[in-house]
Amino acid sequence: MRVGILELLLDTLVPSRTDAIVGWVLRRQLYSIMPQVIAVWCRQLGHQVHYETYYGQCDPAQLLPDELDIVFISTYTQASAVANALGVFYRMAGVMTVVGGPHAKSFPEECQRFFDIVVGNCDKALVEDILRGRITPPAMVSSVTGPTEFPLVEERLPEISQTAFTRGRPTTLTVISVLASTGCPYTCDFCTDWQSTYRPVSKSQLFADINFISRNFPNALLAFHDANFAVRFDETMDVLETVPENRRNHYLMENSLSVLKESRAERLGRTGCIFTAPGVESWAADYGNKAGTKAVTGRAKLDHVVTHFEMLHRFVPGLQANFLFGTDVDRGNEPAELTKDFMRRLPYVWPGVNIPTPYGGTPLYDRYLAEERILQEMPISLYFAPYLVTTVKHYNPLEYYDQLIGIYEVMTSRRMLFERIRARSPFAIRVGHVMRTLAMRQELSEQRRVRRHLAADRRFLAFHQGRSAALPEYYQQVLKRRLGRYAELVPPRDRIPLPRKPVRRHLDVLK
Repeated sequence: MRVGILELLLDTLVPSRTDAIVGWVLRRQLYSIMPQVIAVWCRQLGHQVHYETYYGQCDPAQLLPDELDIVFISTYTQASAVANALGVFYRMAGVMTVVGGPHAKSFPEECQRFFDIVVGNCDKALVEDILRGRITPPAMVSSVTGPTEFPLVEERLPEISQTAFTRGRPTTLTVISVLASTGCPYTCDFCTDWQSTYRPVSKSQLFADINFISRNFPNALLAFHDANFAVRFDETMDVLETVPENRRNHYLMENSLSVLKESRAERLGRTGCIFTAPGVESWAADYGNKAGTKAVTGRAKLDHVVTHFEMLHRFVPGLQANFLFGTDVDRGNEPAELTKDFMRRLPYVWPGVNIPTPYGGTPLYDRYLAEERILQEMPISLYFAPYLVTTVKHYNPLEYYDQLIGIYEVMTSRRMLFERIRARSPFAIRVGHVMRTLAMRQELSEQRRVRRHLAADRRFLAFHQGRSAALPEYYQQVLKRRLGRYAELVPPRDRIPLPRKPVRRHLDVLK
């Protein structure tokens, strides 16, 4: 069979100049591992495979050849409008369509409207069942767990070179993705990994992957795609230290702040870690176990977290702090002011500021659904910052956007960008700061547009207060612009979500 595999890394089919620049320099390096794994499995099963990623470089339908028998599309929720349009496009061409990725796991019933087969967890046996026609569309299916074994980096090399190399060769910005574990031991209510089982990848596989990369691509960056890196810290470090010190690749990973004690931070630096992104989440007590602050809150928590990041910076030059703004314990000016103080005190730390978003299958989704706080007609493809898709417990919409805009104005200021560029960090980290600042300035502009509509349009405000169910035309126009010439494939009525209900149970689990 002729099999197409397409991963979406951008949420619009009409990229701006900023989208195009960020896409070529940075976004294309943010590819996922699982679509490449499926490409390897399809090859091993004897099929002709065409793998691509879309990051804004051209019309995504032109990336894959004509006359495909089946196409797998991997998408996150933010890019789901693009995925839906492509699902309809390929269906009209007579191609069997399969969708997977984070969005399919969170909202399978929504995906079923546009695709023949929706996949949650996936292993090689399930892929083989799909290719052999053992699953009859329409179907929503999932393996009991995800894969317990993965193809080696060497086996994924055709796909890695396709998206991450330039003219067939790696550059100083090339990222090679690897896994040391799957799942996460934490149960954060907003996270789609909240009930996943933590499993370390075998030491032999990790050893084989990092040694292959160090021998063949010594200047490439390793990106560990673990939901929470090195939960078994010493075991993971032992494997990384098997690579001779003069051959170790620099690497990037995401971890919990509570794990990163000074002795461990020193070991991270020694093994080549140049970037980590711990979660601070909230300045209140919620989620404090990840930050290692427990009952410490407010300014005391700020001082504790700042001291911790200052220690980390002695060993790891590139840092990101992840925040949630708008949790049910946030109120008043303090959460935003503390976040801005954090940025001013540590300008070299990139602040990832997120709006709590209720993704399907999470406790947050079920709680907000029970409390009738989810905006029922808000298109699911707008479930991302800067859009509010719920009512916020202690802020009215105008107040919330005023606070959020204030955070982003500090985050994207010239002073902050200058401080980040001149900080002690590798070239790739400084380039990343520039690209992300450009992208966040674009997001800030959209926040201001939404804020203007809230102030000027009573119906727009009523929608965001939960007093009106009617979707404002503004959001239809946002999606129409993002879809470009594909907008007619997903008409306005098909952008409105189905009636809400818990969704995880609707996947048929296949052994």
